[in-house]
Amino acid sequence: MMPPSRFSTRRRPGANHALRLLRRAVLVPVALLAAACGRFGNADTGGTDTERLVSVSKQYTEIIFALGAEQDLVAVDVSSVYPPEAKRLPTVGYHRALSLEGMLAAKPTLILRGGPNNIGPEHVVRQLESLKIPMKDFSMPTDDIEGAKVLIRDMGAYFHRESRADSLCTRLDADMAAARAASTQASDTPSVAVIHYGQANNVYLVMSARSTAGKMVTWAGGRMAIDDSGAGMRPLTSPEIIAKSNPDVILLTDFGYDRLAGTADILALPGVGSTKAARDGRIFRVEENDMVYIGPRTGANVLKLRGLIRQKGPASR
Repeated sequence: MMPPSRFSTRRRPGANHALRLLRRAVLVPVALLAAACGRFGNADTGGTDTERLVSVSKQYTEIIFALGAEQDLVAVDVSSVYPPEAKRLPTVGYHRALSLEGMLAAKPTLILRGGPNNIGPEHVVRQLESLKIPMKDFSMPTDDIEGAKVLIRDMGAYFHRESRADSLCTRLDADMAAARAASTQASDTPSVAVIHYGQANNVYLVMSARSTAGKMVTWAGGRMAIDDSGAGMRPLTSPEIIAKSNPDVILLTDFGYDRLAGTADILALPGVGSTKAARDGRIFRVEENDMVYIGPRTGANVLKLRGLIRQKGPASR
């Protein structure tokens, strides 16, 4: 606390002092932005060791580490949690709710964004664009295994890891072949509902057959309980969405699963408690990263998913 004498009439800040404070408040962020403009006016240098990369795509982050090209990665978004080493990097917010301060603190020379519609909010994107920070997307022409291999090879070429990219694609093909072979031996097709917690809007979402999770369930020998012809996911606002489909198995992604206190909270989600999955204790936790995009581990994840949806015993909490 200031000594009492600082509050005397004689020493009270006047108009000139207030003006100096105002100038300081304005000049500091202006100086920061000016420095940022100088820092970020760099061209895309093609994966050289002079870069400071920020990945705001969990798919890109996993592939970068799989390629062994993470040495220039200085920050990621909070959804980039695989591999575990990615969690040691500073974060810049959720990819659809980015922090401008976090982005500036990372001093990026290039932002790997995962598609023009993958980042937000809009005012932060406009500010990043005004600072002329380069942003890059890699090619993934189709949202399937073949498209993922194009993406892996495109990123491999950018980071000069072509041989490693080829090895990742070969392994992905082998794992998917094993998953397809296992599925042909199944005598039944369990129905599966996938519930995902959307961090952008803080709401539980149910995934449809159109989603990446829907494709993975099909590859694993199951069928999506909710075969919605609309969007890939929609808010879980009505009990009828889950209750009517009455799935044999419910998969709940990790963030949504972990924020609930226990089984009672899970069963209290709209419609979940009345399902066959709830009665049989077949509600399982799955990693979000394993279900929402296709990448190097997708074949292995499909094999793991196959074992999970055919598990007869109750899940352990």
